[in-house]
Amino acid sequence: MRRFPLEERQGIPVFKNIIYALKTVWKCDKRLMIGHLLNSLTAFLFGQFIQNILFLKVLLGILDEEGTFKEYVLTLLAFLGVCILVNGIQWFSSYMVSASNKYVLKVLNNKIFEKALTLDVDCYENPEFYDKYQRATNVLAWSYFDSVCGSVSSIIGSTVTLGMVIGTVTAIEPVYLLFLLPVALVFLIETSKSKLVYKRDLEMTKNNRIKAYIQRTVFLKDFSKDMRTSNIFAVLMYRFKAAINANVLILKKYGLKLFIFSTVSSLFSEFIPVIGTYAYAAYQFVFGSTLTVSGFSVVLAAINSVKESTMSVARNFDGLVQMALYFQNLREFFEYEPKIISGDKKPGDFESLEFKNVTFRYPSANKNSLENISFKINRSETLALVGVNGAGKSTLVKLLLRFYDPDEGVILYNGVNIKEYDLSAYRNIFGAVFQDYKNFALSVFENVIGHECDEKEKERAENALKQSGIWEKISALPDGGDTVITKEFRKDGIGLSGGENQKVSAARLFAKDFQFAVLDEPSSALDPIAEYKMYEELIKATENKAVMYISHRLSSAVLSDRIIVIGEGKILEQGTHGELMKSGGIYSEMFSLQASGYNKEKEADENDL
Repeated sequence: MRRFPLEERQGIPVFKNIIYALKTVWKCDKRLMIGHLLNSLTAFLFGQFIQNILFLKVLLGILDEEGTFKEYVLTLLAFLGVCILVNGIQWFSSYMVSASNKYVLKVLNNKIFEKALTLDVDCYENPEFYDKYQRATNVLAWSYFDSVCGSVSSIIGSTVTLGMVIGTVTAIEPVYLLFLLPVALVFLIETSKSKLVYKRDLEMTKNNRIKAYIQRTVFLKDFSKDMRTSNIFAVLMYRFKAAINANVLILKKYGLKLFIFSTVSSLFSEFIPVIGTYAYAAYQFVFGSTLTVSGFSVVLAAINSVKESTMSVARNFDGLVQMALYFQNLREFFEYEPKIISGDKKPGDFESLEFKNVTFRYPSANKNSLENISFKINRSETLALVGVNGAGKSTLVKLLLRFYDPDEGVILYNGVNIKEYDLSAYRNIFGAVFQDYKNFALSVFENVIGHECDEKEKERAENALKQSGIWEKISALPDGGDTVITKEFRKDGIGLSGGENQKVSAARLFAKDFQFAVLDEPSSALDPIAEYKMYEELIKATENKAVMYISHRLSSAVLSDRIIVIGEGKILEQGTHGELMKSGGIYSEMFSLQASGYNKEKEADENDL
């Protein structure tokens, strides 16, 4: 296994990727390859050899040798029987391919989804990764897994047929094979052409991603209000048109080269073989060759079959080269080795967690996001991390949950480096509410519990929704907690406000059995009254458990046993609320400013009354 290269590599191994594609499909469902093989072998053998060559040769042989009518009829009946058999095989193989195609798509989709869950978080913060991921998913979106089986099967069928037809032509007049030699050059031409097409598509990936983002964003509810109350739509359209224009320039850049490749390919595959065959036939007839008209008819049909079979091999090989380049992306996606590696220790009950001289910088950043951070939190202790936006608070949470690992220093759980623990078991200790909370187009209950719910789990979700303060609204809906959030897939779905969505997200914490609560701006979308009520419930739910509040709003800090003030990735102050207010430092200033703002807001409300 090796790390996933986010930059494009040259010298992609075509045959290795084709073999990888076939092995992948074979593991998913053998029927797809078997069905394509049956289809291709019967189609090429019957169409290019039995029908065009063998049957014609037998019939013309009967006529040349003045055979009986009975022989002629028996030959026709034999041909009819073969035709019925071939059609039966093709119907069966087509049914097999159709059924298997859907199953393989399902299996590969599931594998991609499962693999996506193992990716490091920094993959999602790197635009080059999205380009790579998009090209990998194109394998499924464009059914390349089905196409690669079809192309390989066609090459096998064409090659077998080619061998049989060439044998027939050689027996009649081997000189005609000379006119097919230029067709061999088509392989090289089409291979170069496919690489050029891939290079063109590669340059267009970023522009296509921009177009897809804008096309998706225009129809999303979350962006609809801003688009109608600002000039942002014009900006998006400018970017959309710019992406289209950039693609047009790329198409022009490669257009002439591709046209030349196509023209030369047609010359070697069509013009020279056909003209050469007729010219040599004319020469033979003029100078009294022993070749009969019926013999020439068989040769001409055979030459055409050879040309068609050879071109089929060339076309399918060209397609395989292009598909192999895309399967390279899928292979590298599946072979990606996460940098966040799970340990094997099982974490015991929570006693303490300590950051010890922790420094961290994001991969693409120019400076550290956290620098020499040290603190410790014990069981039953409540810690508040406060600071302005961008101070490094959320980064600290990402390190705590092992979305990233520190560049320097260690994080200790019960005195042991968290890297030594089983990743899933370690994360399961935490109950987390994130500031960039997300709810899904699933039922309210499913959003809270995290999977399909039985009646007992629905009862647990209901209690959690009561604690977060949203159950009164949910219970009034016709389907209650079974109501789907958003109307994207269901007309009877519900659209929730920002605060209501945050309450549903917070309910996940109340529904989970955790030992350490991590609350990253848990009330950012709530009004002061709703915020106060939620904190009351949080205090009850986190009794005798460790709690870490992360916020730039200081209402949570007053409830905490200890407060750490972070600024520009460093610890600036720490202590209790009383101690920090007495010191008159940054925390005191921040708290006084926020308190002043609340007082002015309260006075304004009273004046309105």
